[in-house]
Amino acid sequence: MQPKILLVDDREDNLLSMETVLEPDGYRLVKATSGRQVLKILLSDFDFALILMDVQMPNLNGFETASLIYERERLRHIPIIFITANNYGEENIFKGYRAGAVDYIYKPVNPELLRAKVSVFVDLYRKNHRLLAQEQKLVAINKNLELEINERKASEEKVIELNRQLLENIARLETANKDLDLFAFMASHDLQAPLRKIRMFCDRLLSDHRQNMNKDGQMYLSRIQEVSRRMQDLINDILRFSKISGEKEAFEEVDLNGVLKEVISEMEGPIREKKAEITLDPLPVLPVNAVLMGPLFSNLIGNSLKYSKKQVPPRIHIRHELLPSGAANGGKEMDTKYCRIIIEDNGIGFDQKYAEQIFDMFRRLHPSAEYEGTGIGLALCKKIVEKHKGFISARSKPGEGAVFIVSLPLSFVKKEVLV
Repeated sequence: MQPKILLVDDREDNLLSMETVLEPDGYRLVKATSGRQVLKILLSDFDFALILMDVQMPNLNGFETASLIYERERLRHIPIIFITANNYGEENIFKGYRAGAVDYIYKPVNPELLRAKVSVFVDLYRKNHRLLAQEQKLVAINKNLELEINERKASEEKVIELNRQLLENIARLETANKDLDLFAFMASHDLQAPLRKIRMFCDRLLSDHRQNMNKDGQMYLSRIQEVSRRMQDLINDILRFSKISGEKEAFEEVDLNGVLKEVISEMEGPIREKKAEITLDPLPVLPVNAVLMGPLFSNLIGNSLKYSKKQVPPRIHIRHELLPSGAANGGKEMDTKYCRIIIEDNGIGFDQKYAEQIFDMFRRLHPSAEYEGTGIGLALCKKIVEKHKGFISARSKPGEGAVFIVSLPLSFVKKEVLV
């Protein structure tokens, strides 16, 4: 910026002389011919690097003008050099300093001395301006830091509050889930007794009074029996689903080959009826809940048998593969090593867009009249796998069979602890 210097002298020739000396140095020079004019200029313009002021002036001399200038707080930073033709003695010189002078220059003015002294004060002025700019910058930085700290504190408080609310919601959801599971278990259990009586009375009517019934009566009773059987299957599935939620996570090293052979042995009737061919590759020993592995395999194999093609014997192939840590499963990167158990069949298949929906409760892609079931089997499988901290997914195309993939960890997975 261009420094401003206020030149004060009651004689025009002295002003012109100082102007001639200082103008080449690039200063912006403002001139005044009296103390009153100086005060008037300083009312609106006070950003001066220096005031060069003659002492001997009419009305208000230099000392008086300096005293009036320094009465104003915002003008006290402007240094004043008195220019005088007289040597007033030490007492008067002290008076000038007391009035606010920083230096004296005696007439006749030495141009080099004037330029040197002015240069010193202009340099001080520039340094002060830089310091002021730095101070303003630091103030702005401190203000921004204060705002940032306040925002961070507010954000931290908000995060703490959100975490608190999240923990409360989790606790409420866990309680609600337990209540729902208990309700489902109790409701399903209480429904069993009247349902058994309905089936029992239907059986008695058909066995004892069949000859007294026409064909319509027999048909209606048969339908009641069929609907009751489906209802009982649904209740049993709901009971199994509820029991899984309450099942303790007692993991142990289990040979899955033995579990699978036992399941196939129990399903011998449907397998023989469908003339199914099941190929078993050796499965590994995994840390699992032995009680839950049976329903998992039973539902997946039963699903393949149920949705087989008409007049085509089902072919089911069960195998496994190991996934290294870092491999992707279901679109997720995994740090834990997993074992994939793959159940592949040659059934009717389904559209891949339903690959996630089929694991929902009561979700059925085919009419119940054509394919029996309650729509709980695959939801049960998903719950069992998730209880083991694993994943389950499916791949298929209509008419090309289905592939179900169960990914189970090779080591025990500890629950995360919320702090």
